[in-house]
Amino acid sequence: MTLEAEDRPAGFWPVYKGESFEIGNPDTGIYYAWADPEPAMDWLQQKRLRGSKNIRSQHHEFPVDHLRDRATLPCFAPRVAFRDVARTTDTRTVIACLLPPSIFVADTAPYFLWPRGDESDRAFLLGVLCSIPLDWYARRFVENHLKYFILNPFPVPRPHRDDPRWQRVVQLAGRLACPDERFDTWAQKVGVDCGPLAPADKDDMIHELDAVVAHLYGLNEHQLVHIFETFHPGWDYDSRLDAVLHHYRTATGAR
Repeated sequence: MTLEAEDRPAGFWPVYKGESFEIGNPDTGIYYAWADPEPAMDWLQQKRLRGSKNIRSQHHEFPVDHLRDRATLPCFAPRVAFRDVARTTDTRTVIACLLPPSIFVADTAPYFLWPRGDESDRAFLLGVLCSIPLDWYARRFVENHLKYFILNPFPVPRPHRDDPRWQRVVQLAGRLACPDERFDTWAQKVGVDCGPLAPADKDDMIHELDAVVAHLYGLNEHQLVHIFETFHPGWDYDSRLDAVLHHYRTATGAR
């Protein structure tokens, strides 16, 4: 691995850090390092095989055949990650994103492992994490870092998969997460299109996502307005709130 090279060495993969992605942007072009994939993957594979023997390991719940197959290493597929460095004084606290395949990540860009579930479940979680209602809650507890012991108790809604609101979050978050061909296979599994979105369409989907997640939390309109009014001191939220309220009033479950 090289931390000094500004340009990608031939055949190397980028090593992401928190600044390497933003909400809705899986590649800012700012990386921690570049890594030679073959020795890096050998090291990662050996590490997870050793760790899986420990009942407290994050790999313990996976089948042995899965762990022994190096092709199942997370670096080969898109994964939902979030920034470790997170402050309540920033415009957003929970900054989560679907990362592209063929990258490595440093510890400032932790990600989720899934012993169960599929790509649609990942899209749903990503949609909730990227919503204003969830972020408002997170800002009550996060100071400088978003660690797992803070993240794990977050109240993520758990509707059934046949709930129209679950399905809509999957559609919205899945589509927003797939801006280019690197996510084509993942998008097909979720059942959404892949490619760039027109700015107006992207903003409208983000606003609808906030509205649907608000319904999943059981928020009434007054509570939703309060979240926007108290989310970030001095932020210009009027136009976004108006757009979210429009979707809130017309969405499934509106009251």
